[in-house]
Amino acid sequence: MRSKNSFFNTHNPGLSNSNAFYALNDISLNVNEGEVWGIVGPNGAGKSTLLKIVSRIIKPSSGQVLGKGKVSSLLEIGTGFHDELTGRENIFLSGYVLGMKKSEIIRNFDDIVEFSGIGEFVDTPVKRYSSGMYVRLAFAVAAFLEPDILIIDEVLAVGDAEFQKKCLGKMQEVTTQKGRTILFVSHNMQAVNQLCSKAVYLNGGRAVAIGDVHTVVNTYLTGMQKTNLHAFWQEPELAPGVPSLKVNSVSLIPQQSSPGTPLDIRTPFTCTIRFWNYEDGADLSVGLHLFTLTGECIFDVASPSIVCHEGLVEAECRIPGNFLNNGSYYLSIIFMKDTSVQVFYLEECIHFEVEDFRENMNWYGQWMGAVRPKFPFTIRQA
Repeated sequence: MRSKNSFFNTHNPGLSNSNAFYALNDISLNVNEGEVWGIVGPNGAGKSTLLKIVSRIIKPSSGQVLGKGKVSSLLEIGTGFHDELTGRENIFLSGYVLGMKKSEIIRNFDDIVEFSGIGEFVDTPVKRYSSGMYVRLAFAVAAFLEPDILIIDEVLAVGDAEFQKKCLGKMQEVTTQKGRTILFVSHNMQAVNQLCSKAVYLNGGRAVAIGDVHTVVNTYLTGMQKTNLHAFWQEPELAPGVPSLKVNSVSLIPQQSSPGTPLDIRTPFTCTIRFWNYEDGADLSVGLHLFTLTGECIFDVASPSIVCHEGLVEAECRIPGNFLNNGSYYLSIIFMKDTSVQVFYLEECIHFEVEDFRENMNWYGQWMGAVRPKFPFTIRQA
């Protein structure tokens, strides 16, 4: 099942029960030592399930994973650390789990604290950390404790742009200088193209494309260029979310345009988010993350926070016309508690295309940038 030079191998011969639902089916990968693989695909494609299987967190119902070396995983926020322990204690606990000696952990301790930026909070229980602090420490632990295989899910989306840049730089360092193997799930296609040499595109639990990263990413982006302005879940039991919060709907409603009319740069939008809250008295807010098709964040905007009663809650954000440039975009939604604690992150729930508008213009070149604001701009004889 595994070639002589492979570092680990996943093999799934496929499942024959057509009435059953499988998060993954018929996935076979062969990853060699020192390779960096990107895993791309829409929500629900099976990306996180694949990482959990490779991380030995869950077992496949069919097939097997063969591998060698120490594995360190950075998956969902809230996994991997013990909430009651401090940052310092969790660093040592993580090292022991990886089979490291105390002296090895001490040698890397200062680098971990410096990289994560949690110095003054290192002796604070991690349950009091914000989502950003938690992710910074979790990444630093995963990267600096020298695993043979580093597995990273899209949790880096919680960090700010500067920290994401640091993370990408660190991942490049551990592969080029230390020959580590990385599996990287991301919706940022620029980061995938920059960091990875190979990729797999998952959709519906199956591998659509496997191979050279640029070829796979192009295949994925071509399939994403479809407009989807509404996402709706009628039953809370089937809706995305967590026990305290379930998403009912997300809609991007164009204003001042007829149904079926192509959206152009002049069109204003209203984004409406409805969700069920099951924690009475929770102090909640909602944020929008707008991305280009390649994963560049255009803006991150948040609502004011309100104390919510149990039941349906609605948030609304208006995006003006003459703001976005022509191109393809997608929206992700973040739900926050007490301003800084992430409750749930709904990725890529809305996709849309903005068309150009050149009426009464004599120039048809490409405007630079992802935004194209219409500012008051005058010219006169001085």
